[in-house]
Order: sequence, then C-alpha cells, then structure tokens
Amino acid sequence: MRWDRARTVQSLSKSQTNNCHLLVLISGSGTNLQVIIDQCKNGTIPAQVCGVISDEPQAKGLQRAKNARIQTTVVDYHCFDDRQSFDHRLGQEIDCYRPDLVVLAGFMRILDAELVERYYGRMLNIHPSLLPNYQGLNTHARAIAGRATEHGASVHFVTPELDAGPIVIQGRVPVLPSDTPESLAQRVHQEEYRIYPRAITWFAQGRLSIQADRVLLDGRPIDICA
Repeated sequence: MRWDRARTVQSLSKSQTNNCHLLVLISGSGTNLQVIIDQCKNGTIPAQVCGVISDEPQAKGLQRAKNARIQTTVVDYHCFDDRQSFDHRLGQEIDCYRPDLVVLAGFMRILDAELVERYYGRMLNIHPSLLPNYQGLNTHARAIAGRATEHGASVHFVTPELDAGPIVIQGRVPVLPSDTPESLAQRVHQEEYRIYPRAITWFAQGRLSIQADRVLLDGRPIDICA
C-alpha cells in the first residue's frame, strides 16, 4: 500500500467528540494507561477507553484495565511463527474495537506499515526523548552518555518510519550532573503523564489534523513546545 503524505486528515468531527473511543496498546506496567483511564473517568479527557490490547500476557497494565472494567485482548507475540502472522492478527483485533484513536502507551512492537496506513492520522505514540533525538530504545542512558543538557518526551502521530511521525507536543526536563538513567526516567515519566492526556484531549475535541507532514491545531501549524 502506498504511503501518501499529501493527504489532509481531520481527527474527529465536532459531532463525534462526545463519543471518542480510545484503544490503548501496551506491553508493560501501563502507567500512562492508568493516567488516561483516570482522566477519561474524571472528564479531563472527553473520551472513553473502549479496550486495551497487549502483546504480553503478563503485562501489569492488563490488570489496570480489568480493575476499570475495560475489555482486554492479548495478542501474544510469542505464539506466532513470524511477524507477518502477528501483525495480521493484531490488525484484526484492533479493527474489532472500531476505535476513533489508537493510543500506543509503552507498546514495544513495530507496527506493520499497512496497519499504520489504515489508521493514518488516528494513531498516537509517546516516545521518551525529544525527537528526532534518540529514536529507538535506551533513550535515558543515551542522553546522559551524549552529555545532553535537556531531555524529555514526545507525542507524535505514527508513520511507518520508527519514531519519525509528525510531532504533536513535547515535554522537557533538564539533565542533571547527578542523573542516572533511572532518575532521569522518573522525571520524564512525569512529563509523559502531563503531555499525553493533552494531545489525546485535542484529538477528542476534533482540534487536530494532519496536512502533508504538518500537524495542525485549530487549523494552524502547531507549536510543539509544551
């Protein structure tokens, strides 16, 4: 399937904003998931989590979803002979939920390009760095090793290129001389819990759109500084 960068995609129409359904994909503890669940429940995010999918059957985030009476699905990566089979099944399960927005919250698998295309403009990810710096894994250790003075997190729309989609919002923290990867991660997590709900809220309010490679908020190019 051809990747078309020339399209303009509106997130939601105004008539849909009271019924925005979020599907969250996780692989681990689900701390961002918990923040999203809590803020949907208290009305800060004008949406509801319709389901949670994990590629790890023991992911702690699944219990968070069950505690909130949210439907869960496990697509265990280890049960498939190849990535193509896993991707196909994952795509089927995502489609079953018919989400308005797919939210990647610590989901550790690279998604199939065809699936990403199908949800173009309706799939968000949060990455623990100030993209385009430190794409991929071990971002906190790499920031310290690279003597960065600033680090943080980025929310971006998902494209087939890893951690390279259009950025919606970033949160920044200083890198301290005394920092370890663990201490730096703790401060970055606090920024994640702040900026991810904001980006999801903008989507649920029908305020986000993508025009070519640009993210628009209320029809204007967005300022990614949080």
